[in-house]
Amino acid sequence: MRPSLSVVSPELITQILDEAKRILSEIGIEVRGPVLRQRLLDYGLKLDAAGERILFPADVVEWAIEATPSSFTLYDREGNPHAELGGDSVHFVPGSSGLKVLDRRTGETRLANTADFAEYVRLADGLEHIAYLATAFSTNDDIEAAVSDAWRLYLCLTNSHKPVVSGAFTERGVPRMAEMMRLFRQDQADLAARPLSIFTITATGNFRYGEDSCQNLLDCVEAGIPVEIVPVTLMGLIAPVTLVGATVFHTADVLAGLTMAQIVKPGAPVLFGGAPATFHMKAATSPMVAIEALHLDVAYTAVAKHLSLPTQAYMALSDGKFLDAQAGAETFGSALLAALAGINSVSGPGMLDYVLVFSLEKLVVDNDLCGQALHFVREMKVQGDLPTVDLVRQLLAEEHLITAEHTLAHWPRSLYLPGGVIDRMNRENWQKAGSPTLQERAKTAVTQRLAAYTPIQTDSKLDAEMRRLIRAGLKTNQPLPPVPKHHEVETAVTSRRRRRFRR
Repeated sequence: MRPSLSVVSPELITQILDEAKRILSEIGIEVRGPVLRQRLLDYGLKLDAAGERILFPADVVEWAIEATPSSFTLYDREGNPHAELGGDSVHFVPGSSGLKVLDRRTGETRLANTADFAEYVRLADGLEHIAYLATAFSTNDDIEAAVSDAWRLYLCLTNSHKPVVSGAFTERGVPRMAEMMRLFRQDQADLAARPLSIFTITATGNFRYGEDSCQNLLDCVEAGIPVEIVPVTLMGLIAPVTLVGATVFHTADVLAGLTMAQIVKPGAPVLFGGAPATFHMKAATSPMVAIEALHLDVAYTAVAKHLSLPTQAYMALSDGKFLDAQAGAETFGSALLAALAGINSVSGPGMLDYVLVFSLEKLVVDNDLCGQALHFVREMKVQGDLPTVDLVRQLLAEEHLITAEHTLAHWPRSLYLPGGVIDRMNRENWQKAGSPTLQERAKTAVTQRLAAYTPIQTDSKLDAEMRRLIRAGLKTNQPLPPVPKHHEVETAVTSRRRRRFRR
């Protein structure tokens, strides 16, 4: 039996779905992308009386749910199966959409650049409990915004074999990125058959899909790129402050995106996702790990599983500013909830400060916390320990079970042994080691893991073609930023700090 979590009764799930379908059929969705909007009208969907919102009849929504695959596989850069998304499989992934990094050398929060991102990818490539990558934070310090999404994808593709959660930040960004990924497959059909990435499509709230989201959805589905529909459901601001009402709002937004994807191409892989938060009126903040937001995460996951749909959520992260007790508590608590709920793709490790700041030290700590959450939800089954009377006899005869055949056979998988970033030493040995704090242990772990990174090779023609595609989107003749070689990252960062000091 696998440990699990039950938060919504089947009867309530049915009511939530009925109400979400009623909203879609009677109120409808504002689809601001003209091309997608026309595709929906050509399909036969109707407008509301004001001619502003597209109505989604319940039977069309139900057809779309049935047409959506219950699972799909992500493949690595070389085309090998890497992660199965569906059922109760759980994969932890770095968070996305960060605007800055927490500099591990200075402790300051600043804009990130190419060297930062290359370092992140090389670190995440070796983290055993981080299933695949994400284009986790902006490199807005040294690359034009118009191509920054493609540039980060390039850095992922040339520094790791792992798949990646990505997305376009402009209305026309997907085709360029799809063409880059096709370079690692035989053709577009092969990319669709062996997807390398999941792209995020954000529902903008107020039952609306903006121009960028509409065009990105259309382009992704036509290119065969799986999408995760991610409403930012703000409880108390643009959604009910109560849990059931917020779940209805959230479900309606996701089902709208899912239905549009199936109308474009039946059978398109879609993750039922989300990034909900509560709105705190007094502080005017939107915490994503507020307990009510986490409850909404697992509630909409229950709805998705009732529909046999793959799932995604923003969890295993912290709204705190630093790697401290708050960050650890919020990350592990939400990671464990996500694992118990069986969320297929969990976006969050490495993120701080309302998903605005990314931290490499937090990422290595989160890797261990996620490993413990994954260990907890393993299936509980008999492993030579029933009947138990022989183990009792051996204990009484030897006064321990350390060298018992059963112990030697099972302890490597039965016990989770954290890495050095988690303190499991007694006080005497901890003091002998220099009394390292969590921050110091995390810094050491980042340095050691980066030193162990093995660079990967990319065919020079593929590399040149990806760079050509990115340069074609530049608005100026500015050259692409240099990508430090593995051993050059520390030198590049040191030089930058010296230049700042001279100023």
